[in-house]
Amino acid sequence: MSLPDTAPPPGREKEVLVEFPQDELIAKWEEFFEEFGYLSKIIAIADRFPEDRSLSVVFDELNRFDTDMAIYLLRHPLNVLMAGEEAIRRLAPPGDEAAQIHLRVKALPRDRRVPIRDLRAKHLGQYIAVEGLVRKSTEVRPRVTDALFQCLRCGTIIKEPQDGQAFREPLECYEEQGGCKRSASATKFRLMTETSMYLDTQKLEIQESPEGLRGGEEPQRLTLYLEDDLTGRITPGERVIMSGVLRSIQKGRPGAKSTLFDIFMDVNSVEKEQVEFEEIEVTEEDARLIRETGASPDIFRMITASIAPSMYGMYVEKEALALQLFSGVPKVMPDGRRIRGDIHVLMVGDPGIGKSELLSYMSRLSPRGIYATGKSSTAAGLTASAVRDEFGEGRWTLEAGALVLADLGLACIDEIEKMNPQDRSAIHEAMEQQRISVAKAGITAVLQSRCAVLAAANPKFGRFDEHKYISEQIDLPPALLSRFDIIFSMIDRPQADRDRELADHILKGHRVGEIRKRREAGLVTEETQALEEPYTPHLNPDFLRKYVAYAKRIYPIMTTEAMSVIEKKYLDIRKTGEAAGSSVPITPRQLEAIIRLAEAGARIRLSEAVTVDDADRAVRIVEYWMGKVAGEEGRFDIDIIQTGISQSQREQIISIRDIINELAGPEGVADYEDIVRLAQERGIPPAKVDSWLKRWAQEGEIYSPVKNKYKLVERL
Repeated sequence: MSLPDTAPPPGREKEVLVEFPQDELIAKWEEFFEEFGYLSKIIAIADRFPEDRSLSVVFDELNRFDTDMAIYLLRHPLNVLMAGEEAIRRLAPPGDEAAQIHLRVKALPRDRRVPIRDLRAKHLGQYIAVEGLVRKSTEVRPRVTDALFQCLRCGTIIKEPQDGQAFREPLECYEEQGGCKRSASATKFRLMTETSMYLDTQKLEIQESPEGLRGGEEPQRLTLYLEDDLTGRITPGERVIMSGVLRSIQKGRPGAKSTLFDIFMDVNSVEKEQVEFEEIEVTEEDARLIRETGASPDIFRMITASIAPSMYGMYVEKEALALQLFSGVPKVMPDGRRIRGDIHVLMVGDPGIGKSELLSYMSRLSPRGIYATGKSSTAAGLTASAVRDEFGEGRWTLEAGALVLADLGLACIDEIEKMNPQDRSAIHEAMEQQRISVAKAGITAVLQSRCAVLAAANPKFGRFDEHKYISEQIDLPPALLSRFDIIFSMIDRPQADRDRELADHILKGHRVGEIRKRREAGLVTEETQALEEPYTPHLNPDFLRKYVAYAKRIYPIMTTEAMSVIEKKYLDIRKTGEAAGSSVPITPRQLEAIIRLAEAGARIRLSEAVTVDDADRAVRIVEYWMGKVAGEEGRFDIDIIQTGISQSQREQIISIRDIINELAGPEGVADYEDIVRLAQERGIPPAKVDSWLKRWAQEGEIYSPVKNKYKLVERL
């Protein structure tokens, strides 16, 4: 039975709504618990009380049992929930102490899940659900529910129930409680703090999820109050669905109250949204399908074909992104050092090649993907900011930034080169140590940011020049570049065959989109199944998320054969740098990148062992990007990435500086013509000499006291 419309026109509530007396509600709850098999759960909870003190009821079951009662719950939640808790008390077996078991109604239908920005006066007092991202939370603190007072005149203990936020004292020494009937003005009351009844309470603030916002909208927020066993379970950064009663509180000071009211929610039940890889529910049927898919020898092609299939080519890049999605194994060494398993990828390339589209697709594919652009991001927005407001009773509280919100997921940062250098330095710690240390406004904290970083950058001069080093073309410091496991240079070079295939792919893609639009409008269209196939992900995104979640629970171990393949390759590359004056071709950082990629390959195959094939694939990807970005004259030189200067450049620098020192006469200046002549004799072309002299002049390393005369700046 489906739930009918729960919002009748104003003034007709009495006609539509069936009224339930309290006794009838209790009887109905007892009947419901019996019919839907909740009796055994109530007995089990009563046995475990007070460790377990909540019974969760699915709303759909109540709706199937009695639709009128379900609607009555939505309109008058307090009456129905109190009746339900009374029914539980009656059904629970008697014990040493009365079991105060809470009734939690969860899983409300979609039409009762109200976006925070759509909350209105009509929702006050109703049972609704809101969803969002937890931004702030206070500590768990006790709130008095039944305050006990002692009358100082007659010594009688008086109980005064407390409701809402304002504390209430007795108006008189109540006769019905054995008191002396003196009014509050004729006697004094002392609060008995130890014997009063308390309940744990916590205050949260949630905001709308960023993916649900239209461009330019600021996410709206809502304050919530949690009580008893719901407290202390939610931390900032989690995505939740909260069901409860929307309440209002009057604005203004006690002496000058306003007609305006603020809203907040008294939470009845909490559901965590399944967004992290580890939290995605994988049923036994899903697991069977995943194992069947993983056993396919074609699994790598299938997963690569599921990443942005509407974008042509980029096979190695997509393969690396697939490995990034699965990640390597994070490890904690016996000495306490943590080695990250996440794979960081940087894409540098020409405009219009599809970098931003790939980033956007990956942020949607990852269950906890955050997308940010460098130009509009600050260090506080990426890491954490300290804010001071009334929420924390005037104290400073931390607000999580993008890298913290992407914990256990993927952080996509577009146009990373456009960030302020001071802000960019905040990413260093998050990438290598995978944590963010905050020391702001007296708060010293360490936040987790165990996320993979996928970044994109444009070359400094618009297009990528294959004949220049990457450090000269991209506005990123070598310290940051060296933290990426993979750096792809994506070049848009005209090639007749490839251009024809790309144009065909784009044109057919647009045609597929046009036909789908006509079909949505209800117009007659041609059959496009064969046409749509290249643009359809091989594994649909929901299944791929479950596949990733299942695979990330596997922790593969390297076989001896795979270790020997990786070790041999690493040593072979290192050997090329043993000759005198040679460059350092590869460092342990790239060795760790190969290991992480090999582990991710084993996870894709759902294998417990890293095999030779996984090792070969990882080596192939690392050699592919290093050949493009860190290669010089057929050899690797990792200094191009790590220091920004290659070995040959370093030799040129030393040689030209020696020439200037040799030619410096008594005045300490060298003539330009002589510098060029001597440099040519030593194999350095005039263009290189001009380039270095110009660069050093800009950096303040040399100066020219007279035209065409150069002098080195002496550092004190």
